[in-house]
Order: sequence, then C-alpha cells, then structure tokens
Amino acid sequence: MGLSTNKQTTCYFHDHKILTKGSENLVWKLDQMYVIHLLLDLHEVKNRGVFSGINGSIVAVLIADGLCQASRLADASRVLDELRVRDCKPDFMAYRIVAEAFRVQGQLVETEKVLKRKRKFGVSPRANDYREFILNLISEKRIQEAKELGEVITGGNFPIEEDVLNVLIGSVSAIDPDSAVSFFKFMSEKDWFPALLTLSNLSRNLCKNGKTEELVDVYRKLSSMGYFLDMERYNVMVSFLCMAGRVKEAYGALQEMRKKGFIPDVFSYNSVMEACCREELLRPAKRLWDEMFANGCPGNLKTYNILIGKLSETGEVEEACHLFYHMLERGVTPDSYTYTSILEGLCREAKVGAACEIVEMSIRQDIKLAQFVLTTLIRSLCKQGNFGAAAKVLCGLPPDLKDYDCHVVLLKGLADAGEMDMALEHIQWLVKSSPCVLLPVSAELVASLSSALKPEPVVQLIHAMMEKSFIPYNPAWMGLCDGLSIKRC
Repeated sequence: MGLSTNKQTTCYFHDHKILTKGSENLVWKLDQMYVIHLLLDLHEVKNRGVFSGINGSIVAVLIADGLCQASRLADASRVLDELRVRDCKPDFMAYRIVAEAFRVQGQLVETEKVLKRKRKFGVSPRANDYREFILNLISEKRIQEAKELGEVITGGNFPIEEDVLNVLIGSVSAIDPDSAVSFFKFMSEKDWFPALLTLSNLSRNLCKNGKTEELVDVYRKLSSMGYFLDMERYNVMVSFLCMAGRVKEAYGALQEMRKKGFIPDVFSYNSVMEACCREELLRPAKRLWDEMFANGCPGNLKTYNILIGKLSETGEVEEACHLFYHMLERGVTPDSYTYTSILEGLCREAKVGAACEIVEMSIRQDIKLAQFVLTTLIRSLCKQGNFGAAAKVLCGLPPDLKDYDCHVVLLKGLADAGEMDMALEHIQWLVKSSPCVLLPVSAELVASLSSALKPEPVVQLIHAMMEKSFIPYNPAWMGLCDGLSIKRC
C-alpha cells in the first residue's frame, strides 16, 4: 500500500479517504519526504479547524502501512510518534502493523519497543472508525485495499462489524478466495453467520477457482454451527456442492435435510441428479429419480430433460423414450432440448420411424418448435450417413411445415459426402413439389460458402443446379463460386 509521489498530483483529505484530486483514486504508498510535508499540512489543517472530521487513527494506519510496505520500518516507527504529537492518535492497529513488520524482518528488539509504545500510547480502535472507510473502498472497487485493511483488523482481532465482514467476504472472494475464507473463519469464531448472498458469492468464487476442499470445509463448519435451518439455505449448499462436483457431499446434504424433517424439493433433487449425470453416475441418478417420486416430489421439465439427455447420450434410448411418454402423461410439456436429445439418440440407433413419431408430436405441439425439431432430425440423420431416410422424411412433410433450413442441411450433407446425384434428385423433387422453397434454399447454400471449411462440394452443386436450369443463372453467385474455386487452386 502507498501514496503517489507525483508532484503534479494534489492530495487532500475528505470523508476519511485520501484521494487524488480529479481522479478520486485512493492512494497508499508514501514517499519519506512526502510524509513530512503531509504531516505538516495536516498540522496546519487541524490548526485552522478545516476538515475537522478527519479520523487521525485511519491516517496513522495508512501512513504506517505504506511505509512498512516500502520496507521503511524505522521511518514508520518514528512517524507513529510524530503523528501522536500532532494529535492523530495512532491506535493499536497502527502499532501492530509496525511491530509485525519488524517481527517478520527478525528485528525482535525493535518489535518489543513498538509493542511497549502500543501499550503506553495506543488507543483501542473502534469498529465505527473503519466501517465507512472499508465500505467506501469496496463501493469504489478498491477490493485489494479493502482486503489488506481487513486482514490487519482480523489478524489483530480488532473490532469489526458483522455486516462489514459480510461485504468483505463476498467482494474479496472474487479476487482472493483464500483471504475470503480467512475472513469467514474469523466470522465463525465470533459465532456469526454469513448472509445468504455472501455465502453464495463465496461459494461461487471458490468453485470458479477449483477450491472444492475449502468449499466443503465452509459448509461443514456452518453445519456444525447449526446454520442450515430452512430449505433456502440447504438449496444453496446443495447447488454449489454439485457445481463443484462433490456429489457424495451433496447427497449427504439431502440425507441431512430429511433427518431434520425437511423434504428435499425438486430444485435439490435436480441439482444432485444433474451432478450425477455430469460425473457419469447414471445409476445413482436413476435411484434419485425413484426416491424423488417415492417422496411425493413430482419432477418438472428440467428433471425429465436431465435424465432423457443422459439416457440418449449413453445409448439407453428406449428408457429415454419411456421417460418422454411419462412426462406427457404427467402433463409436462417438452421443450426443444427434450426433442433434440431424444431425436439424436434415436438417430444413433437408426430408429427413424420412432424419430418421425416424435417429430409429429412436436408439430401438434407448436409449428415453430416443430421446424427446429425437424432440422435437428435431418442433421442427426445426415451425421449418421442416413441420407436416404433424411430425404424420405422431408418428402413426407405436411404442407403446413414449410421450412427450408432442413433442405439446406440435407443438401450440404449430400454434397460433402459426394452424393451429388442424390442431391440433384432431391432438388428435382423440390422443383416439382415446392418451387417457392428452391430460391431461398439456393441463396442459403451460397451464403454458407464464406464460412465453409471445404466449399468446393457446395460450389459444384450450385454449378450443377444452374447447368440443369433448376435455378436461373446468377452472375453474382457464379462470380463468388468461381472466385472460391480459383482461390482454393
């Protein structure tokens, strides 16, 4: 920490902060000569009665810490006396900063001298002295400075208010999770509980930084203190344990909830079930499903999507279909993810008939949703190389389902696979059955060239479409196609 020594920077005291005029940046590092000038200015300011609200104890802490950070320990020691003479009244914190700096340097005699002066001259710091200062630092996004001051306070077991600790834990966890955990431990030693928002911020940042052991330790401590007294608090713990991949601990939290008479809700079950699926623990996920319904907790859309998605991914598509029909019976409406997951699984198993039945259900549910679902089906069939089935599906579409994206997907798939004859055959069918779709499909094929890794197959297809007069000659399209061909050569 320290104070800028730029000669063009005018510094002044205001509302317990040291600010640089104009930019309002808190400055900490102090040049030795600047300290003397600052003290003289402060003396004059006090004599004139201006800025009477300045807290001299805070000024003393900042100056002492700045000099110690700059390894000017002798200067820091002398400044404490100078400040005391000028009525700044260094408190125990200022003396502790200097004593600790000497101790770290191995200067035990000097350490003892400072501690004696602390006992003789120091005043006890008050929580209110630093409350506004720390909160202002955090509001100005000066989290590092707030952290350092907080560490001085907690390291010396000096007074600090519960709400200030909450703010420190939540904000500091974003830049230094370990320090935030230290603040949490200090809080727990005083038998204080973090606010739910504070706990959420701390947990999220511990997860982000991969500090799962620390996360588990935090929740164990809170559990031993009797913190978890309602579903909301339990749900926070379960969700972040799952986010951290600590499935065993999350499931243990569900058991603890039941022992205390709480019935886990769908949020808790979904969190643990999803974590099980992420960790490839499908059997425990299925057991949770059974347990959830046995305990009278009906699944929601997310519940079904979690298991349907994982079952389809792992090749258990029949069980996924069973859950799909189960959700319909329960009145739970599928969404695009539900349809996409189950269709991809069915296509991998080459169960085209069952996939078409799913598409028909989506048509009955919502025509716009059905267009997306249909494109997913065609893309999945093409990915499996089942172009004939994809073309057959498109040829059997009802007239009210007019969507050209799926035709583009099929034609690009055929072109990339070298199935030019089948692609032209499908285009010929479009000419006869849906001529209004052909131009938008062609335009989309041309537009896809700019982002294609291998545009040559689509270029060949567009050339063939013009040569066979399926689409009119377009000089701009031809120029683009020829330009890409030349560039590739």
